[in-house]
Amino acid sequence: MEPDNAAADRDRRAGISLRELEVLQALVAAGTAISAARKLQMSQSAVSRRLAQLEDRLGFKLFLRLNGRLVPTIEALSLSEQLTPVLDTLARLISRSDRSCDAHQGSLSIVAPPTIAHRFLPGPIAAFKRRNPDCQIVFDVLASDSLLTGIAEGRFDIGMTDSSVPHDGVTSEPLLETKAICVLPRGHPLAVLDVIRPEDLQDEPFIALSRRHSSRAAIDRMFDKAGLRLNIVLEASTNVSVIQFVREGLGVSLLNPFPLDHDLGDRVAMRPFLPAIHYCTNFLMPSSRAPSAVTRAFVQDVRASLEGGLGRGADPPGAVIDPDACP
Repeated sequence: MEPDNAAADRDRRAGISLRELEVLQALVAAGTAISAARKLQMSQSAVSRRLAQLEDRLGFKLFLRLNGRLVPTIEALSLSEQLTPVLDTLARLISRSDRSCDAHQGSLSIVAPPTIAHRFLPGPIAAFKRRNPDCQIVFDVLASDSLLTGIAEGRFDIGMTDSSVPHDGVTSEPLLETKAICVLPRGHPLAVLDVIRPEDLQDEPFIALSRRHSSRAAIDRMFDKAGLRLNIVLEASTNVSVIQFVREGLGVSLLNPFPLDHDLGDRVAMRPFLPAIHYCTNFLMPSSRAPSAVTRAFVQDVRASLEGGLGRGADPPGAVIDPDACP
């Protein structure tokens, strides 16, 4: 019978991902995490995490830190040399597949809740359609709970939402993580603060999202735990509506900055909020079937639109745009 520690080592190494091996190769070639991150289009923190995971799985160090550079060990160099033909072959296969699918045909059904649907997705969808003119696209707008059911039932190929509602019929793939910001009418007394905290909002007129939003429950729990009361004067079903009521001076609110941070207008101020409330925006796909080639191509295009800044202004205070940060 295999010893327990040998079996554990085997299971740990079996979990090594392709991305971790790509990080190893990029670090051997680049010598610094920031250069490797640029090459792989990842964040520097994500590269460091992937390296730490790989070293943990292998059970030995791959790099030495020397004068700000990562110096590969003999083991790292040996692994990189063995990986080169494998990754080169994979790259050629992907390139060949991309060339054969430069213009995707077929159909793609997309669904999103109102804020993401109206304030972010039109740009990426239009760009994808221009590159794939023969692809028939159907774009629907639904509340997050109805969206989840529709995807689980296979009525949509892909959706996008920041609501964290697990469902056995849905597979999620993280896109980015953000942190809540406090939005206030321009000139509000709290706007002089660098950071807004729960106690600052005690008894302030507050515009809340309706209770069907998972983020509303997180906010309510935070204030209950702090023994504070939110003075909710109005509830709205979308972030866009909340922003409008803040703009009209009816109160303040806490919101996900994506994708509204560039579109608040000059009558609204935003400030970081602590302790952090995290939002993870995910792609959602039916778990009953593998995503089609056109679905995967759309996912890649949306990621590229974020990296290129399509539809986004400067990141707001407190925002963390890091696809690898989502759980």
